[in-house]
Amino acid sequence: MRITRRGRAMFFFIALGVCLVGVALTLNVGWIILNWRRLAPMIIGIPFFGLLIVGLILNTVFLVREVRRNEQQDSFLNAVTHELKTPITSIRLYLDTMRRREIPHQQQQEFFAVMSEDTDRLMATVEQVLKAGELGQRVRSQVRVRVDMDQLVEEAVATAMLRYHLDPDAIQLERRQLQTGSSFAVAGNPEELRTAVLNVIDNAVKYSPDGARLTIVLSVESDAWVMVSVADQGLGIPQPQLKRIFRRFYRVPNRSILRVKGTGLGLFLVRSIARQHGGDAFAESAGEGRGSTIHLQLPRILTSGEPVEGRATV
Repeated sequence: MRITRRGRAMFFFIALGVCLVGVALTLNVGWIILNWRRLAPMIIGIPFFGLLIVGLILNTVFLVREVRRNEQQDSFLNAVTHELKTPITSIRLYLDTMRRREIPHQQQQEFFAVMSEDTDRLMATVEQVLKAGELGQRVRSQVRVRVDMDQLVEEAVATAMLRYHLDPDAIQLERRQLQTGSSFAVAGNPEELRTAVLNVIDNAVKYSPDGARLTIVLSVESDAWVMVSVADQGLGIPQPQLKRIFRRFYRVPNRSILRVKGTGLGLFLVRSIARQHGGDAFAESAGEGRGSTIHLQLPRILTSGEPVEGRATV
């Protein structure tokens, strides 16, 4: 019902904007017909009506965007509420069970393991929301250090394997270097870069309903960029959605039927962190049902220790 009301609101604003633009055009044409022999009214009237039409169009676009943004924020609030409520409910259930009944030691350990996983999930959601708020409000000046992306990606893969209980061969890590001895070092904040890599891997696992089979390629591009590419064999991404998936709160339509958990912030964080480090993030996909690849591109530190200037070009 909520979506229906918003759809009607969007239709109303669009129809109203079209009608007002039509009225303005009619008045403009009428003004020209009535005053075509009078130079001064023509000079004053045409720009005035032109500004009026532009203002109506911009106002309509703004209203439609606000309706869509409100819908995305509501979806985000619902997702966050679910992500927070589910682990809390689970932890409370186990605690109540342990309080009311005598539980064997082995089963207690199982309960503790589940509660620990729920706590990690809860903390991950909270940290994701907080970091999205920080990145959305300001660009922070940071003291950056040398980060070995090879080691960081290995740690992220190990974390994902434990978090999702993946098979040993579920994630394949490949390294491609242009020159012998070239490093995968970048200048940045290790915690934020780890967050970006983990979010890309998490996204690939979540949207692989038939089982995660990921290929992560760590490479050096043009001797200037470190590229982390995470390819999956999951749902794929429609072509029009390849850029939209990096927006805040955005989730690809029609994927909700899979009930994939998430807040719509993961890839937004990935691109925000990449751009704050002078790089970028982008996606590729052959289409729905044919998997997708998310690329994280970062400036590489040269042997002299100087980071490459410039931004990633896609």
